[in-house]
Amino acid sequence: MKALSDIQLPGDRRYTDEHVWIKEDGGDYVVGISDFAQDQLGEVVFVELPSVGDHFGAGDGFGTVESMKSVNTLYMPVAGDVTAVNPDLDGTPTLVNVSCYDKAWMIRVKPDSPADVNALLTADAYRAALEK
Repeated sequence: MKALSDIQLPGDRRYTDEHVWIKEDGGDYVVGISDFAQDQLGEVVFVELPSVGDHFGAGDGFGTVESMKSVNTLYMPVAGDVTAVNPDLDGTPTLVNVSCYDKAWMIRVKPDSPADVNALLTADAYRAALEK
C-alpha cells in the first residue's frame, strides 16, 4: 500500500468520506473512486454500475467494486440522474487501479442541485480526513 503522502488527490474535484470523487465536465459531472480507495482495495476484479437514467439520492449506493479482498458499495456524492456509465470497466475493471481519475471514471451524473458539489471535501480537506 502507498504511504498517504504518495496518494494522488487532484485539486480539480471534490471528495466524499466514502472515497468517491466528483468533477464538473461539460455540464455533467464525472464520478469515480479516489486513489486512496483503489490502493486500499488492491486489484479490482469487477465493477457493477447502474443504468443510464437511474436516479439516486446523495449517499445512496449506486454500485459496487469487487477486489480480491472485498466487495465495497459505491455511494453517490450528490443526488442526481445517471447520464452515462463507463463501458470500459466491464471488460477491464483493473483500469480502476491504473487510472482512477481518468480512464476509470464510473458514471456521469446530472445533479439535482449542482451547488451540492461545492459542499463536498476539497482535496486538502479529504487528505486531512485520511490522516486522522
